[in-house]
Amino acid sequence: MDPCLQRLQDVLSNSFRGMSGEDLVWHLEGKWSAAEILEHLYLTYAETIRGGDRCLQAAAPQVSRRQPGQLLPFILVVKLGHMPNGRKTPERVRPKGTPAAQVVAEIGGTIARMDEMLSQCEDRHGKRAKLWNHPVLGPLTGEQWRKFHWVHGQHHAKQILRLRAARAAAR
Repeated sequence: MDPCLQRLQDVLSNSFRGMSGEDLVWHLEGKWSAAEILEHLYLTYAETIRGGDRCLQAAAPQVSRRQPGQLLPFILVVKLGHMPNGRKTPERVRPKGTPAAQVVAEIGGTIARMDEMLSQCEDRHGKRAKLWNHPVLGPLTGEQWRKFHWVHGQHHAKQILRLRAARAAAR
């Protein structure tokens, strides 16, 4: 597995390791639970796998030029490794209520499948090729997709750790 996604897998599993089912679904008012955060991440990985499927089906990557409004988010996330707060989550990657135990059991394998899909796209189209468009960041290479998921996952792992601390304090 790519080292970036291996780190992601490790950071995420460490963030929820040892949490009970009750801990995973506990949340602060108006905020997502750890289970919902993990489901959101799981859904983003599944979307990336679907994008990779489309990329492999195409004779050439179907990308557009990066739009002016995508440049700053691209620089912040992919180049500087910073995930800004306050962005509204797109509907397709909002938690839908998948059982916490299922998400916990499947998230690591989904990261591995995503990495394999990105590698297949790179093998077919080249490591330097923009593979497909991210809705906010614009066209990304496989390496840039991995970096996005690392930054995004690390951002949410920190939220899970803060939830753990708040849950412990509430007991």
